[in-house]
Amino acid sequence: MADFRGGVGLRLWAVLVAAVLVGPTLVVLPLSFTGRRSFAFPPSDWSLEWYRTLFTDPSWRDSLLMSVQIALAVAVAATVLGTAAALALDRGRLPGKGLIHGLLLAPMVVPQIVAAIGVYAVFLQWRLSGTVAGFVLAHTAIALPFVVVAVSAALRGHDRRLERAAASLGAGPWTTFRRITLPIILPGVLSGAVFAFVTSLDEVVVALYLQSPTLHTLPVQMFSSVTVETDPTIASASSLVLVVTTALILLPQLLRRERARS
Repeated sequence: MADFRGGVGLRLWAVLVAAVLVGPTLVVLPLSFTGRRSFAFPPSDWSLEWYRTLFTDPSWRDSLLMSVQIALAVAVAATVLGTAAALALDRGRLPGKGLIHGLLLAPMVVPQIVAAIGVYAVFLQWRLSGTVAGFVLAHTAIALPFVVVAVSAALRGHDRRLERAAASLGAGPWTTFRRITLPIILPGVLSGAVFAFVTSLDEVVVALYLQSPTLHTLPVQMFSSVTVETDPTIASASSLVLVVTTALILLPQLLRRERARS
């Protein structure tokens, strides 16, 4: 009985914390459908005007497309590099493995403003500031730790005996990885890819330093909009990012659950 009460109390506390954390964010959703040029809540009029502006106004549309393109490139690059790094740390006999692991995870703990200043100073010399390549490189460095953590967790739960069995049957290293290792750790790889995409799509501090008059991402456009004028288009952009990122984060969990059932 005590365990049941404790379990119910813990669930209620989790629901309360989730409501406090998520509740203010959900206010953005109805605001995105307001019919007036204000952030009055609740909206008195309803309209799709600001979503139409998001997809038709060149400044909003171009920044959205640029953010998606950069995020897709970052997801691919960070997933490949992060998976390779996690495999090397798990399987390789590297001197100073702990130090290498700490360096790979450093972008998670270094303040973004510090990283942004360093990236800006280096990229100015390399002439990468204000370029798509510069955005992809910077965002990949920021997103890489999330892939390393996700894939490393998947590798820790992986049974190495399956790989040895495949090798004993004549499979080479690449065949063993493609047919045995990768399918098993695929949920971790997908989770890392999703987190890399979401990290790039939502990053604003480094993007503020790397932007140019002709190239800026959606978070930069949102930051400029909220600091310069009252434009409810930012609510529609925020709602779109919120829905997309939430769906992408939940997707690997659903796939993992379906895989466990099957």
